[in-house]
Amino acid sequence: MLDGSDLYALDPNGASFVKACGGPCTEGCVTLARIGDGAWALGDSKRPDAQPLRFTSEEPDAAGTDPARSGLHV
Repeated sequence: MLDGSDLYALDPNGASFVKACGGPCTEGCVTLARIGDGAWALGDSKRPDAQPLRFTSEEPDAAGTDPARSGLHV
C-alpha cells in the first residue's frame, strides 16, 4: 500500500483531470485524476496553480467520492 511520502513522489503533470463534483457546476469544480496504481490527485479548478492533493484509492472511497462516477477507471 502507498503511504503519503510515496504519493507525493508521483508527478500529476500530464494526468487527465476530470470534474468530480458530482453535480451541475457553474463556477468551478473539484477535479480528479489517476496518477498511479491505486493513487489519485484531487485538484481545484478555481486554483489551477495550487498543487493537487494526493490520495490512495481507499481514501476517496471512504469520503464518498467514487472515481467511476466521474468516468475514471478505478
